[in-house]
Amino acid sequence: MSYQDLGDGEKRAHMRALITSYFDACNEADVDRIEACFVPDGTHYFPPGMYGGAWRGARLIAERWANSVATKGSAWSVDRIACEPESDQAVIEWTHYKTREGTVLRGIEWYVFDPGTGQIAEIRAYYAAPQDPSLQRLELDGFDYAGRGYQMESPVTR
Repeated sequence: MSYQDLGDGEKRAHMRALITSYFDACNEADVDRIEACFVPDGTHYFPPGMYGGAWRGARLIAERWANSVATKGSAWSVDRIACEPESDQAVIEWTHYKTREGTVLRGIEWYVFDPGTGQIAEIRAYYAAPQDPSLQRLELDGFDYAGRGYQMESPVTR
């Protein structure tokens, strides 16, 4: 049975299992398993100034996380998962332990799954961090908010 033929409960289980598998593969620095979680042209967005901007391509995403394990001693936990199978989207809370730096980073990620394959098409990472006072727009680097239909101006003029 293909992903698109699954019912909501089965899709929800698939999404949860794939996210968990993705984090397990990241913790093992298993490039091939990480890559297999994504569509080939998958994208991982980050806040401005993080990791050189958006990572584009399943293989690149996999190689960058494996390198993070090798250089920073990175390890991750998934703390919460909420899935919305009718829209092929999920959101998670996670913790990133950079053990060699002694840093703990918490955040959330918004997942978009490919409706045909059920693989991850997009991740949007949001970090629990102080607001950068030098920026007027605090948005994901490289994410096309206007093109995706996000409101670009305040709904109220003050």
